[in-house]
Amino acid sequence: MNVQAWTFVMVGLSFVVYIGVAIWSRARSTDEFYVAAAQVPPVVNGMATAADWMSAASFISMAGLIAFTGRDGSVYLMGWTGGYVLLALLLAPYLRKFGKYTVPDFVGDRYYSQVARIVAVICALFVSFTYVAGQMRGVGIVFSRFLGIDINAGVFIGMGIVFFYAVLGGMKGITYTQVAQYCVLIFAYLVPAIFISLLLTGNPIPQLGFGDTLTDGSGTFLLDRLDGLTQELGFGVYTDGAKSTLDVFFITAALMVGTAGLPHVIVRFYTVPKVAQARSSAGWALLFIAILYTTAPAVAAFARTNLLNTVSNAPYEDVPTWFTNWEATGLIEFEDLNGDGLIQYTGPMSAIPNELSIDRDIIVLANPEIANLPAWVVGLVAAGGLAAALSTAAGLLLVISTSVAHDLLKKSIRPNISERGELLAARISAGLAVIVAGYFGIHPPGFVAEVVALAFGLAAASFFPAIVLGIFSKGMNKYGAISGMITGIGFTASYIVYFKLMHPELNTAEHWWLGISPEGIGTVGMIVNFAVAVGVAFFTPPPPPHVQRLVEEIRVPRGAGPGHELTA
Repeated sequence: MNVQAWTFVMVGLSFVVYIGVAIWSRARSTDEFYVAAAQVPPVVNGMATAADWMSAASFISMAGLIAFTGRDGSVYLMGWTGGYVLLALLLAPYLRKFGKYTVPDFVGDRYYSQVARIVAVICALFVSFTYVAGQMRGVGIVFSRFLGIDINAGVFIGMGIVFFYAVLGGMKGITYTQVAQYCVLIFAYLVPAIFISLLLTGNPIPQLGFGDTLTDGSGTFLLDRLDGLTQELGFGVYTDGAKSTLDVFFITAALMVGTAGLPHVIVRFYTVPKVAQARSSAGWALLFIAILYTTAPAVAAFARTNLLNTVSNAPYEDVPTWFTNWEATGLIEFEDLNGDGLIQYTGPMSAIPNELSIDRDIIVLANPEIANLPAWVVGLVAAGGLAAALSTAAGLLLVISTSVAHDLLKKSIRPNISERGELLAARISAGLAVIVAGYFGIHPPGFVAEVVALAFGLAAASFFPAIVLGIFSKGMNKYGAISGMITGIGFTASYIVYFKLMHPELNTAEHWWLGISPEGIGTVGMIVNFAVAVGVAFFTPPPPPHVQRLVEEIRVPRGAGPGHELTA
């Protein structure tokens, strides 16, 4: 069978599994819809969390970024991995002990304010819709190449699949669907990586093949060869970085603290029965995440090496099939500027102009084809990319629906709404969110990982300070939290909109404030949030005594048993 046939088989089988699991585990109450009735085992929750966490940015775009930017791409590895450790150790157990459904629920009760709750809802929607845009974009790319349809049509198909199991199953359905999606995506990521590692270095372990010598008998190390290839073509040294140290620090910090403020990841810790199991599931999730994250740098180096060896100075009339297939999607573009019929793929330091444009999001998906792997491996990778994008999209859509139905409708507008009415509102909200997510997937403000990085910056600037101060500061009051969230997300969003949407021509290091990119500005927004929150709290009345006692109770190092749980 050809690539398209294998893709239909792999994607079709995976979709049947997802839909079957969603029907089997569909939610029948708001408790099951929001937090799977808090009955998910730690190992299962760890796997579901890993799938929720490893989005299209991790599967499709992260290795592509590293392949194109070399060392600079490591900020995503450091930021996202370090952020999850920060979340698991610093925040997750305390939030689980508080026992609320959502981050806005925590903010509203901890800061004894409906205004704080509504501000948190707005922040959650802002972050989630920015994040989900990257996932739907990833879905469209996969469908466009491997099923031969338009990217926009691919986004619509993805919308339909997510709509089905997110609206029907809620958190319960999403959790068990994400377990299946994790199995698909990790298998799809590792199989081609192992194949290519064997072909290039003879080492079956990609993480070791990354630093091994090539099988061509030259005794040259893979990274040394890659450095030589990139320099010959006018690119910077692959193992060096072009970003300033300050921008690397700020991007990494924004990704770390943004992780610890992401509502769709935090809510996963409410799905286990006890606080001790929240810690355990965090450990399992970190293990499952590490399998992919330690493989990504190797995949990036393999793909970059094969790409340069395949297309640089190659006659256009002799390009392999994979090139023309991706060219048909518009994600690879060749313009023969000098009319010699050769593909000149060069960097900014070359005297020869570059004739090839390559979308960074295609590297992982095209990698098996570039390495001439069997067609079934290519189809498997397509199914894995869809699993990564759809799993995270479902988690984000659930956050959006619960923010609207539970935090806005039940907690603010109609407190007397019945459980059935609330469940219906949650499903309607999820359906509407799918439509909006599809629009952003068709009109994204950048490539997948870039869009996701912006979402992390917004989460860092809005939620992280409010959560940290809410847990560890008895003196933090509603006035400080509200002022901090509004100021932090307002500053960060304005900076991002200015450079990414209003004046993209100015989106270069010489125009950024202190050389800090829009992907790193969330760290500044977080600092602004902390400063404003603490300053305002100092000059306003302290929280009431019962809230201060609540903060003390959250921090008590107990709570593994039901006697220390706070009800939702």
